[in-house]
Amino acid sequence: MEEKTASKTDAPKRFAAQDLRGWLDRVEALGELKRVNGAHWNLELGCITELNNRQRGPCLLFDDIVDYPSGFRIVTGTTGTPARLAATLRLPTNLSTAELVKALREKSRDWSARAGDFPPQYVDSGPVLENIKSGVNLLEFPAPKWNELDGGRFLGTGDAVVTRGLESDWINVGTYRLMVHDERTCSLKIAPGHHGREQMEQHFRAGKPFPVIASLGHAPLLFLYASVELPAGVCEYDYIGAVMGEPVKVIRGELTGLPMPAAAEIVLEGFCRPGNMKEDGPFGEFLGYYSGHEVPEPVFEVERIYHRNDPILLGSPPGRPPQDFSYSKTMLRSALLHDALEKAGMPVVACWADEVGGGRTLLTVSVRQQYQGQARQVGLMASQCHVGAWLGRFVIVVDEDIDPSNLADVMWAVSTRCDPARDIQILERTWGTKMDPVSVTFDQKVPYHSRAVIDACRTYEYRDVFPPVAEASPEFQRQIREKWKDLLGTGD
Repeated sequence: MEEKTASKTDAPKRFAAQDLRGWLDRVEALGELKRVNGAHWNLELGCITELNNRQRGPCLLFDDIVDYPSGFRIVTGTTGTPARLAATLRLPTNLSTAELVKALREKSRDWSARAGDFPPQYVDSGPVLENIKSGVNLLEFPAPKWNELDGGRFLGTGDAVVTRGLESDWINVGTYRLMVHDERTCSLKIAPGHHGREQMEQHFRAGKPFPVIASLGHAPLLFLYASVELPAGVCEYDYIGAVMGEPVKVIRGELTGLPMPAAAEIVLEGFCRPGNMKEDGPFGEFLGYYSGHEVPEPVFEVERIYHRNDPILLGSPPGRPPQDFSYSKTMLRSALLHDALEKAGMPVVACWADEVGGGRTLLTVSVRQQYQGQARQVGLMASQCHVGAWLGRFVIVVDEDIDPSNLADVMWAVSTRCDPARDIQILERTWGTKMDPVSVTFDQKVPYHSRAVIDACRTYEYRDVFPPVAEASPEFQRQIREKWKDLLGTGD
């Protein structure tokens, strides 16, 4: 097949609401975008991104990357502030973090209910077809080496990998890392237990090649929901359609038939084949550590590349929080955890999946206790529900007067309301992963880990005699802040 370049008669305006460039225009209008010229793909671009994320800086759009032509760009830091995350989710961009979590909870119920009404819409053309290449060269794009100990250059960090099971027509879209091996191949790392891994193993058990499409640049909304847990059988395209209020426009891949985003910047298409494995990594993970030594992972043999003119790679390298996507994951997982516990009938006031634990290892739930043992019950549910089960570590349950998103408040409650011998429960042999840095201290081949459920609530039967807190009442604090707002601010 010869390389093809499509004309621009299919105006990208039809896709502006669904593509990365339309999103960049919106955040630039908010003053949340900064352009960076001349950074090197080898370590420099990654370090700039890391330092920018630590100070909650703007979204960065890199151009004129060393060794690459102008126009071959990389964007990082897409959802690191409330305004950028809200813009991604079609929510008001003036919301605080607390208001954004509340809006997410209210909206997510509607999105979940309506997802089935927005299956992807198949179209014949789109911006991603501006260039179609069978002469594959993955290093045509400025794949960064993000950190000094990385095992190679990683094209896929903010990607959306599209797969389908052998035993059903269910399309899954997940974020799985892609490390470049050579011009035509890269490794595809999908952790055990993830939906894409289950679909891949179905093919491999049957001795069949596993079809894959990987989008490397797209609207951040696609990356956002490709990297969180939706229930098995739910297609991320459907859910994203509900968020947008319109179906995601997709195009069938020429080789696999899998649906690629029509407005994507760069798409790879090909197959993983049983037994074809290569060393992958090491690479940093979202908890802030490298995930051990190189291990064999399936090889993604790329046979087609589709890309827009002047393509933009969406980079989202994991690392020590706060990093590229830790804020957005904290927000989404906090809302998902609240919904899961509320559906179980628990009297939840607020939930927080703290960013220091990558939105996973430290979960805090504030409750309004109604009967003895309820705080422990909530903690156990939070630790083992679908949102909290994988790669968990600590669940802390606090009273309704504690803000779970304020780590100082939470640790004050732990330090003053928790008796360690009585109020900390350890669960053993729970769902673990070798991505957990402490896994190197365990001998078992199958990664079982433990969980601590910390009851930092006032003991139920002693609530009436528990010493009162030495502080002004919330209502009086509000009155004083309003009267003295020039001195104290509003407290928002």
